[in-house]
Amino acid sequence: MEELLKLSSKELLTLHSKIADQLRARGITRTANNPTGDLAEYLFCNAFGWTRAGNSHPNIDAIGSDGQRFQIKGRRITMNRSRQLGAIRALDGEHFDFLAGVLFDESYGIFRAALIPHATVKLRATYVAHTNSHKFILHDDVWRAEGVRDVTAELAAVSF
Repeated sequence: MEELLKLSSKELLTLHSKIADQLRARGITRTANNPTGDLAEYLFCNAFGWTRAGNSHPNIDAIGSDGQRFQIKGRRITMNRSRQLGAIRALDGEHFDFLAGVLFDESYGIFRAALIPHATVKLRATYVAHTNSHKFILHDDVWRAEGVRDVTAELAAVSF
């Protein structure tokens, strides 16, 4: 880690770019964006044998062998401690059966993960007019909600 302190800002950004390229080459991520969402998809799909949906499915990230549809969200908890997941669009359209949510620690370790039924998401999500989407926060009490399955151990068992 001390080697990183010796690098210039430009060298750090170049290294960041090369790391992103290598994560895509290994199939961990699919985009050049922040890796949190792609990593969440990778972990859930590998833990449960789901098939990643193509990019043409805006509200579905994966499909199970039984046809169940999943929207997958991840959040890396940093100094601000926020557990708010990314925007959920068209929630009323019931495009997914379960929200698969994972909270990562700062180093991308698995902190907590859950499968949350659509009905529970709809009940607990808050509409945000300026983004025309719903926000959902993975508070600790989500794991106690009806139909929610704690899958922390299953995700933690996936190698990456």
